[in-house]
Amino acid sequence: MEINPYLSILSQAIDFELKEQEKRFSLENNASLKQLKSMGVALHPISVTRKSFGFADYPEISFRMPYISDVSSFKDNCAIECFLEGEQAIKGVLLNIDGQKGEFRLFTSDFPDWIEEKGVGLKLSPDQHTFDGMKLGLKNCQTIPNLAELFQKIHGKEKFSPKEIFQSEIRYLNPNLNESQKEAIYGIVSNDRLKIIHGPPGTGKTTTLIEGVFQLIQKGEKILVAAPSNAAVDNIAKGLLAYNIKILRVGNTTKVDAEILANTPEGKMAESKEIKEIKKLKIRAEEFRRMANQYKRNFGREESNQRNLLLKEVKKIRSEIKKIREYFFSTQFEQADVILGTPIGLNDNIKNDFSFDTLIIDEAGQTLEPLAWLIFPLAKKWVLAGDQFQLPPTVLSNDAAKLGLNKSILEQAIQNCEDVYFLNTQYRMRESIAAFSSSYFYDNKLTTPNHKANTAEHILFYDTAGTGFDEETGEDGFSLINRGEIDVLAKLIEAQEIDLSNTTFISPYSAQIELAKKSFPKSLKIKTIDSFQGQENDTILISLVRSNSESSIGFLNDYRRMNVALTRAKEKLIIIGDSSTLAHDKFYEKLFNYIESKGGYRSAWEFI
Repeated sequence: MEINPYLSILSQAIDFELKEQEKRFSLENNASLKQLKSMGVALHPISVTRKSFGFADYPEISFRMPYISDVSSFKDNCAIECFLEGEQAIKGVLLNIDGQKGEFRLFTSDFPDWIEEKGVGLKLSPDQHTFDGMKLGLKNCQTIPNLAELFQKIHGKEKFSPKEIFQSEIRYLNPNLNESQKEAIYGIVSNDRLKIIHGPPGTGKTTTLIEGVFQLIQKGEKILVAAPSNAAVDNIAKGLLAYNIKILRVGNTTKVDAEILANTPEGKMAESKEIKEIKKLKIRAEEFRRMANQYKRNFGREESNQRNLLLKEVKKIRSEIKKIREYFFSTQFEQADVILGTPIGLNDNIKNDFSFDTLIIDEAGQTLEPLAWLIFPLAKKWVLAGDQFQLPPTVLSNDAAKLGLNKSILEQAIQNCEDVYFLNTQYRMRESIAAFSSSYFYDNKLTTPNHKANTAEHILFYDTAGTGFDEETGEDGFSLINRGEIDVLAKLIEAQEIDLSNTTFISPYSAQIELAKKSFPKSLKIKTIDSFQGQENDTILISLVRSNSESSIGFLNDYRRMNVALTRAKEKLIIIGDSSTLAHDKFYEKLFNYIESKGGYRSAWEFI
């Protein structure tokens, strides 16, 4: 079969993205540490609070920062480097971060001698492992015939409709499914190749997928579930456990709750006889390490040889531990009905001799296309679930984005695949909150049940036009803040006696988020829009920030980000912004006109 030329275009896009990350995260090329910190890609200084040897006997470090910093770019499982001026930086992975505390793992045999010295920091690093995985995903589309054919169809000029395997009537375990959910589940069960579940916010996509997985297991299938983030993986894992489905969650398990941890390879090993043997080996390895660490930086040839011999023994013990783990893990893979993880996590943990019937990718609208092709070979059939009208995958390089790297596997596939099941009933929001997104993004096909009918004013816009609340550059020198919007919201919270325990403040700008954290009580949840996708709360406060004489709105012109913001509130949505800046854009003009038609237009002058 002829190779699709778009494969080479995507390959070039991956190269552009790698180069952009190398440039952006580098301490070389005249980029100072201060610049990296201002860009939100370096944390410095950090102080070590705990050291231990964790998964696969890699060094793991808990740390604390003496200041509040913008950590929005530091996602769980992202690639990092630990550095100290004058020393060789060590690569690793961020396990988790929460405010001023976090944990990371280093890909080395032991802790560096300088790890507890002053001036140690972390910075983002290009994840070469992920880039290699994306390249392998594209290679799969050239070397595996059925994937090459599917790639051609997805990127072709004509719609295609995969076959269906006829099924008898399904006996649903969940009695509360609506008709669109049942149709989607039927599509999953009758799938012969590729099905797409389009689930707008609040429509029960996860509920639908869980029932679909249950029905496939009843058919005797072995299932693989992937999602682009660990949070999304854990969300569906919890739902499957509620159905008493035997799962195995692979990948980063540092920050999962006890229920999921017990269903990871590490959690299962904690209760096994193998762990006793591993503990004995670790004690031996620690003794050798301690002996090796007697030799500090300045020592002679004899001491150097002795240190190398001791570290060689440590390496041999690590290899023995690895073999024990691999054998134990393989038995757990055989016993589970469903294996879950991120694309990279699944690719790293699943051996070639394991075969799965169906692969389900949840949040496929945020999954980079090459990463999807990386794990497509692991199964015979595929289900993509998500919403292409919410946030796309994050790509830093403008050149890579122009070539289509920021186009998710869902967005690409849904253009040509006719087997799309639309979940048409949302259960999260009051009708007036949901109606604008239904009209603008979903062709008015998104309906609201009677129990979510309007009972009060549920959507409000406070207009700062004419107040002089102009945007400013934040302390980082890059992001933007709007102090006036923070002040008005503070007075509004007090005047309306808003319950902060059920409220979240969101904004597209990280500097505004940091200002909000300093300005509001700690009981108010504060998140960027991007980090709040997939979540909800009773009341949502949105600060749009942009206010300038040029009517420049920056990345607020990505309406998918606003779709996420507008669909998080269950009971009340309060937006503050400058109509004189924003309403020059057709989307915001329609939004403000819609809110006014619902009687929700207010002026910020009420609180000045």
